[in-house]
Amino acid sequence: MDLPQSPADIAHHFAAAWAERDAGALAALFVEDADFVNVVGLWWHNRGDIERAHAYGLRRIFQHSTLTAGGIKTRLLGSDHAVVHCRWHLEGQTGQGGEVLGPRQSVMVFVLEHQAAGWRAVAVQNTDVIPGAETLAITPQGAEARSYRSP
Repeated sequence: MDLPQSPADIAHHFAAAWAERDAGALAALFVEDADFVNVVGLWWHNRGDIERAHAYGLRRIFQHSTLTAGGIKTRLLGSDHAVVHCRWHLEGQTGQGGEVLGPRQSVMVFVLEHQAAGWRAVAVQNTDVIPGAETLAITPQGAEARSYRSP
């Protein structure tokens, strides 16, 4: 897979690798010592870890899923660095019992570096969007999405 030639293209390349279930192509979008933080705070510190984690996920959790890029916003930080925000729509995640889970949305933030072959991610943060929630509360039962606004 070729590298993105513009920063905003990173989202489309990521989605294409996801659709092909190609963790190697997905990982190739990252520099060797990249950082990736997923929606529950798991933090991978290099391309190999990013590839292994996504290979597992694409095989076990997301094997029938579709990932679609929604809104994309790009901010150039000079000529060779950029920040890209992308809203994702995910459908078809598989539960532990094999059942299909409900759709999800997230916002992924890519910090990119321009290299001779194209743009690569230096760091990525993926955050789930929980409709109606403003924060998380940790209770004895676990994490719970909460809103502090009046109904």
